[in-house]
Amino acid sequence: MKKLAFAAALLAATVIPAAAQAQVGVADIPAAVQQTTAFQTATTQMKTTYKPQIDAFNAKQASLAAEIKPMVDAFQAARAKPGATDAQLKPQYDAIQAKQAAMQQQLAPLYQPLARAQAYVEDQIVQKLDQATKSAMTARQVKVLLKPDAAYAFDPTADITPAIVAELNKLVPTASITPPANWQPGQAPAGATPANPAPQGR
Repeated sequence: MKKLAFAAALLAATVIPAAAQAQVGVADIPAAVQQTTAFQTATTQMKTTYKPQIDAFNAKQASLAAEIKPMVDAFQAARAKPGATDAQLKPQYDAIQAKQAAMQQQLAPLYQPLARAQAYVEDQIVQKLDQATKSAMTARQVKVLLKPDAAYAFDPTADITPAIVAELNKLVPTASITPPANWQPGQAPAGATPANPAPQGR
């Protein structure tokens, strides 16, 4: 009798975790948004529409990189000298940090139109993310959804990211790359119904 009870307990120990595992899934939500057809198509369109801004940004970035390179080279040479101390290197380090901050301020206005357009595209897709995630979870019978980095290890079959992408492709087949004049990141696109927050990984 004890052997039968032990065997039954052992069987339960192997079956129950398997059943529980089938109800847990993982999903990379940011990747799901970026893998949608709407996002990919919009990205291609932005490369054409915003080409002047992209070219100007790249040219300015290259110019600024050339300006700061002598400062970085001098700092690295000074740091490599025997006996160099942090106190001696600090003025050069601070100068490089200040230069980098100034570079960011010069580059930001050039990149802002493209960044705003991309944020608008993402917002349009995210509006349907909660619905898409719930549909994918239902189809895969997932009760608990985790972020990939929240799981110690998981079988690839537990990843429902592709299922979420498929649902988003149905709900948001296209996305505009032209935000309204008064639109701000995080604001629902015109005519959109605010969505509930997507399930978060634990």
